Amino acid sequence: MDPRALCFLSCCLLVCVISAEIQERGRTLKAQKKRGLKTARPGEVKPSGAPGQRKPKSDRSQKSLQKKTPLVVVTPSPPASSILTQVLGRGHFQKVGDSLTLRAGETLELRCLGKAVHWKLPVYLEEEGEGRLRIKHFSQHSRLQLVNSTGADTGEYSCWAQHCQDAQCSEGEDRQGKTFIFFTDPEELFVPTENYYEVIQLRSNQAVLLPCQVTNPLAQVTLHREFPPEEVPVDGTDISFDVKKGFTIHRPRASLAGSLFCLASLGGMRQISTKYMLIYINYPSSSPKPTIQASATSVQLGENFNVTCTVLSEPEVAVDFRWEYPGQKLGRPPYISEWTNVVRQRGQVQQEAGSTLYVAEARAGDAGAYICRVTNLQGTGTAITRVRVTRIPRGVSPTPS
Repeated sequence: MDPRALCFLSCCLLVCVISAEIQERGRTLKAQKKRGLKTARPGEVKPSGAPGQRKPKSDRSQKSLQKKTPLVVVTPSPPASSILTQVLGRGHFQKVGDSLTLRAGETLELRCLGKAVHWKLPVYLEEEGEGRLRIKHFSQHSRLQLVNSTGADTGEYSCWAQHCQDAQCSEGEDRQGKTFIFFTDPEELFVPTENYYEVIQLRSNQAVLLPCQVTNPLAQVTLHREFPPEEVPVDGTDISFDVKKGFTIHRPRASLAGSLFCLASLGGMRQISTKYMLIYINYPSSSPKPTIQASATSVQLGENFNVTCTVLSEPEVAVDFRWEYPGQKLGRPPYISEWTNVVRQRGQVQQEAGSTLYVAEARAGDAGAYICRVTNLQGTGTAITRVRVTRIPRGVSPTPS
C-alpha cells in the first residue's frame, strides 16, 4: 500500500478514537450533575461517604428553612434627643451634655424646645438675676439669655415642656432637659454665699450635705475641721464628694460635730468655703409608740393609785411626756415622776423612758380616761387607759394603799 494512503488512514483512525473518548466524558459529566455529585479535582479530598450518597433529610430541611427565613437585624433605637441646646450664634446650636463650663463674664444663651416651657435655675439667679437674665417664649421654643455672668450663677439649669391637647397638659421624660453649668472665676473658687457660718443639723438617721459648690470642676477640694485643725478623711463610703453638690456625710456620728469647712486649691490658689457648724442630734427612727398601765383598773373612793406610761427608743433620744386626766377638771395638780433606763431588747441596747402619774385619795371625779402623749423629733404617740372609782360598801373601811 502507498505510504501516503497508510498515513492518511492512521490519522483518520486517531481522530475517531479521540472523538469517541470526548463523547464518553460528556455523558459521564451529565450523569454526575443529575445525581448532584461534584467531580473531584486533582489534589482535592472528598468527604467520607459512598459516592452519590444523599444527604440526610434534616440537613436539606434546615437548608430550605435558611433560604426561606429572612435574616432580621435588630438595631437599638437611638436615645431621645434633649430638648435643651446651647445657642452659639445665629443659626448655630450645640447639644448640652451633663455639664458645661464657661468663663465668668461670658453670655449664656440656651434654647428649650416646646410650646409650654418652664425653667428651673439656681436659687441665687432666681433672686438676684433681674436685669441680667432674660427669658422669652416663642411658639415652638423658649430662649434663656444670661449676660454678665458670675461664679455665683454656677448651678443646674433645667427646662421641661408640657404637651397640651384639648386643654389637658402632660409632662414626660422625653420632654425634659438639664445641664450643670460652671462659671469659672479665678478669684472665686467656691460659689459665694451670704453667710460666714451656717448651722446644719447632723441627724443620726439621715445623710447630711455640706453644700460647698465649686465654680471650677478642676479644683481639688478637701474637708477640714477648724478645732482642732485637721483634715477629715473622705473615703467615699462614710463621706463622699460631688463636684456639683459638695460633701455628703452618709453616716453621721457624734465625733463629726463641730466646725467644718471645705478647702479648694487650683493653680497655686487656695480658698476656704463657708464654715459649717454641725450640731449632732440623735434623731429617732420613728415617732414614739407608748404603752400605758394603771396600778388598778377599778379603785374605791379614798384609795391611792397610779398610772404609768413607758416608751422604748434609741439611746439618748429626748422624749417629752404630757398627761390628760379627769382630775384636771377638778383643779387637782398633777404629781408626776419621770425616769430613764438603758435596757437590752433582742440583743440591742435601747432606752426605756417612763412617766408615772400619782392620784391620792381617789374621788368620784377621778374616774375616766387617762391619756399619755409622748413626743420626740419624729412626732407624737398616744396611749389611753380607763380607771373606775367605786363607792365603799357601808361598814367596810378603805384598804390602805
